Amino acid sequence: MKTINIKQNKNRKNQLVKGICIFLTTLIIVFSTNIFSPIYSLDSPEKTENFPVVLDDDTLFVIQNPTGSISAEERADIINKRLNKLANDDSLEINEDDFDLDDKGNVIVLLYKGKTLTTITDDDAKSAYESRQKLAEDRLKIIQKAIQRYRRERQPFYWVLGIVFTIVTFLILLLTLKVFDVIFPYFYGLLDSWQGTLIPSIRIQNLELLSAERLTKIFKKIVKVIRISLTFFILYAFLPVVLGFFPQTRQVGRILFDYLLRAIDIVATALVGYLPNIFIVSIIIYLTYYTLRFLKWIFWEIETGNISFDGFYAEWAQPTYRILTWLTIALAAVFAFPYLPGFNSPAFQGVSAFLALLFTLGSTGVVSNTVSGFVLIYTRAFQVSDRVKIGDAIGDILDKTLLVTRIRTIKNVVITIPNSVIMNSNVINFSALARDLQRPLILHTTITLGYDIPWRHVHQTLITAAQATDYILKNPPPFVLQTALNDFYISYEINAYTNESTKMAEIYSELHQNIQDKCAEGDIEILSPHYAALRDGNHNTIPADYLPEDYTAPGFKIDPITNILNQNQNQDQNHSNH
Repeated sequence: MKTINIKQNKNRKNQLVKGICIFLTTLIIVFSTNIFSPIYSLDSPEKTENFPVVLDDDTLFVIQNPTGSISAEERADIINKRLNKLANDDSLEINEDDFDLDDKGNVIVLLYKGKTLTTITDDDAKSAYESRQKLAEDRLKIIQKAIQRYRRERQPFYWVLGIVFTIVTFLILLLTLKVFDVIFPYFYGLLDSWQGTLIPSIRIQNLELLSAERLTKIFKKIVKVIRISLTFFILYAFLPVVLGFFPQTRQVGRILFDYLLRAIDIVATALVGYLPNIFIVSIIIYLTYYTLRFLKWIFWEIETGNISFDGFYAEWAQPTYRILTWLTIALAAVFAFPYLPGFNSPAFQGVSAFLALLFTLGSTGVVSNTVSGFVLIYTRAFQVSDRVKIGDAIGDILDKTLLVTRIRTIKNVVITIPNSVIMNSNVINFSALARDLQRPLILHTTITLGYDIPWRHVHQTLITAAQATDYILKNPPPFVLQTALNDFYISYEINAYTNESTKMAEIYSELHQNIQDKCAEGDIEILSPHYAALRDGNHNTIPADYLPEDYTAPGFKIDPITNILNQNQNQDQNHSNH
């Protein structure tokens, strides 16, 4: 049983393959006939104007020659009216015996019950390359069959027959679509089974250009396009076939079918004429695609550090790849545009000029930001995750593009700054030296203390406070600078090293806390030096936890009034002496 089933499956597959081959062969024949039929018509030696004799949208024969003062067109029009009148006269019964030929010597007259339908002249016979008698007999048979068919197709039975044919055709359509539901999934599974074997990966040495999985997906998309095209063709062809079953709608069906053939003819003719250009454009696309693949691989290796060049930094890899991608695509477009259909048409040129004008008028800011973006990238002003200060904004670089730069502040607020604005601002990068030269960042803060406190004691206290702060490096050690000697106080600046530039806010906060604690432990009072110079009798500002248990606030100094008077007298004597 298994052997029989296998044979049956093979036979079905062979039949399907044969059916597909027959279908493709038919399409090729139709295409070739439509394509080359104009060529054959050009070879005809004579060009005579033909006027058809039509009954029920069927051309019975053509009239090429006049008779006497009646032109060929008028002859055809008269014959058409006579035949249509005869075919639509239900009072007459059409029999073959009612038709007759009357040879009058110079012409043969075709008669119906003694009434003239048409005449056959010697010129008609010469144009048809037949004898006059033979041509008359042939046209008589054609007229008889056409009128009988016209009458027969208007009978009720023919309507029933048309309905039956319509139902059968509809069932064939459903069967065809059902076959598609079986055949094409089979092809999809066949392509999946060929992945990695008959459909291998495309490689250049160790560089994989197209994987087998990717190629399989491409082939599947091609098969899907074929299925959609065939389904559309069958559904469209179904309408004229069904309309052709009924004489009243046959003309509409023929018009639809003629549209289809005309469209196929136009597309096929244009396609054949455009094949050289398609070949050239395909080569350009092929070379462009693999050039971009090669560039992507090169710059990926540079970015990952597998390939390095002196003076070319890894963070330049992706921006440079984007620039070269744009240039490569632009160059390919310049080469390919002359081979595109309608390239030299006024419409194409007008649309191109309009788009160029829009780009010129609306891209001033875009170009400015893009150029600024390139400058910022290649000057290495900052990188993603760097802590920077741009204008009044302080935060970490969240994203940098060719148009804008985004900063996330310490409050988790995202600020978007155009690159042209950054180019006109000062950029302070707190992370650059630690990243590139492994040199730590120096954080500093200033405290002012009075002259009554020994400066060596202040230095040691501030250094101890800095060393007790997290993320402050022990080596190199913190140091203190005395930045100013003012009227009532000295400015001390504590400087400390850190590698954690993104934690500046936390470090500063903890450093200030430690300075307060260490100064309190060292009996250093932090207050306004002006207040300290004028203070008398107030409580010390050092927290009570750091003061001695027997500490009491000092009292106010009071001088007797006589001392004040003596001082005033001495001042007056000094003024008089001067």
